[in-house]
Amino acid sequence: MSAAPTDLASRVVRWQQTHGRHGLPWQGTRDPYRVWLSEIMLQQTQVATVLDYFARFVQRFPDVRALAATSLDEVLALWSGLGYYSRARNLHRCAVEVVSRHGGEFPRSAALLQTLPGIGRSTAAAIASFCFGERVAILDGNVKRVLTRVLGYDADLAVVAHERELWDQAQALLPRQSLDQSMPRYTQGLMDLGATVCLARNPACTSCPLSPLCVARLQGAPERYPVKTRKLKRSAQSLWLLRAHTGDGSVWLSKRPTPGVWAGLYCLPVLDSREALEAMVPARYRPRLQPAEVFTHVLTHRDLHLHPVAVQLPASAWAETQGGWFAAEQWPRLGLPAPIRKLLSQG
Repeated sequence: MSAAPTDLASRVVRWQQTHGRHGLPWQGTRDPYRVWLSEIMLQQTQVATVLDYFARFVQRFPDVRALAATSLDEVLALWSGLGYYSRARNLHRCAVEVVSRHGGEFPRSAALLQTLPGIGRSTAAAIASFCFGERVAILDGNVKRVLTRVLGYDADLAVVAHERELWDQAQALLPRQSLDQSMPRYTQGLMDLGATVCLARNPACTSCPLSPLCVARLQGAPERYPVKTRKLKRSAQSLWLLRAHTGDGSVWLSKRPTPGVWAGLYCLPVLDSREALEAMVPARYRPRLQPAEVFTHVLTHRDLHLHPVAVQLPASAWAETQGGWFAAEQWPRLGLPAPIRKLLSQG
């Protein structure tokens, strides 16, 4: 290890005070509800995207009791477009458990926070550090990059034992004094360094407070870190979307099954082939089928090639039972996958 823990921690704390981010709406608070909400939203999502969603959620659900009291459908509707919808489902489940099991108060330790739905080790540590000053390490993607570079930790993080060792080193580097103040600053400082200075490509080493300690900088190869050899392979899938609509503009939507793509969201009928799509439509209306331009929706590890096909027919001619007709003023308030919302908005 290239630096004494107190040296590294104090550098991060001092840097964060003067150079870190301070203007984000979930900063400057010890409210675990707002910290938790921001941490969940920021998983796999850029800050710029989260800002508007966070503001809308806090306005609609100002505390965990308000979130727990609403329906999952309303949560999904407000989340629509943010992606990774399992986060929204766990968000609602977690709120319900905080109210039912903990009297509406978030647990004050990372260990107990991890027992709640959707809260993993790093998220639990962030909440406990920011809100309660607990001496516990976070290790999200940005922080892994910072620490592996500073320490010159080149073991393959695809190996569970190696990641566990990095967790141990991250814990050893934490501040040891004035934890109520130093832990929030240190935790935020590592996040800020990873987001604004120690970038995956072209890191700004000359602006980094850890530069004198950084093994990767001394090696002249910061972009070699972190090391993770196992890559998830991308796949592709073609799906057909049936946009059944009536003369007054109502569209047929049903909830997607769980688990699966877009689980729990309202959606157009999704079929695996054109033949399956045609079979859903009464024979006399099949000549009215109107294919639209195929487009691709990119998920984390899969490309969906979507084939929209529209058909107008009387509501009484539709024999499906799973779902319902939603008028033009109704469907925008539902939780819809982003590509379906865009498709319906195009008219």
